[in-house]
Amino acid sequence: MAAPALARILRASQIRYRGFRARGVPAILIGVSGIVLTAGTVRALAVAAPSLAEALREATKLVDAMRTDRPRLRA
Repeated sequence: MAAPALARILRASQIRYRGFRARGVPAILIGVSGIVLTAGTVRALAVAAPSLAEALREATKLVDAMRTDRPRLRA
């Protein structure tokens, strides 16, 4: 198997987003770290999945309790 042409890969690697530009090794490192970050986020969500429903239910109840547009009973 022939070795990959690293100069060609580095030249073709570039990221452009609005005013941000990265070429070569920095672009490759940014891409790899984005993949690692996404994989970590997916794994964290998979671990927390059983408790997410309860957390969302409690967050909804908290928002409902803090709303000021509903009249409250005064004791």
